[in-house]
Amino acid sequence: MKYLEYTPLDQINNFLSHVNLGERTIKGCLEAYSCKHTGTDKKLSFSLENEILGHLGKSSDTDSSSPVEYLFSRSSRKTLIYLLLTLYHMYPDYDFSAVRAHEFFTEESWDSFKQIFDVYMFEASKEWLEENEGAPLLEVLFKALDEVVKLAECEIYCYSPEPEADPFLEKGAIWSYHFFFYNRKLKRVVSFRFSCLSNLVSEGFYGDESSLEEDVEIFDGMDI
Repeated sequence: MKYLEYTPLDQINNFLSHVNLGERTIKGCLEAYSCKHTGTDKKLSFSLENEILGHLGKSSDTDSSSPVEYLFSRSSRKTLIYLLLTLYHMYPDYDFSAVRAHEFFTEESWDSFKQIFDVYMFEASKEWLEENEGAPLLEVLFKALDEVVKLAECEIYCYSPEPEADPFLEKGAIWSYHFFFYNRKLKRVVSFRFSCLSNLVSEGFYGDESSLEEDVEIFDGMDI
């Protein structure tokens, strides 16, 4: 895996590095990677493949709709390993278990991604229009992603681990999303993670993060 620099992503990354909304801050980051293996990747890929196959050998789950069944396909295992390798490059000090990781990835469509983006990034999108003339944030994002990974040919995955198993989750997070746009033909993947953080926690106004429950409930009640 190799980190790829793309100018179309830079403007969005600069904007999403810190969108201050008063008591809350929106943060986001886009990263592009080539899926061509380096020497280290080959070794890790082999290790992850063995971990998955070992798990399948012990599993008695034959339900075709089960998460385990997904791993019997070599193509699916390869996709999962590419996504895991991307995570390893983004967070090299964390041990991502291949056996558990498949439980955290769900395949999405552009429409389902758009629904989530429209709801949770609504205020950030308004800030974008105030700071940048021209197209809305989602439209600029679409064009940037399309230039890098050709969205029509992409598989879209949402990574949603349990909070205690998420190395990307920052202190004071009210909500967080992490999507991967994977083009099998181009052997290229773009990671897009965006989150909302409470400024009250980061500034020490909340002594206990359980005080965030009211903020979380506001978003939980939204129909997306």
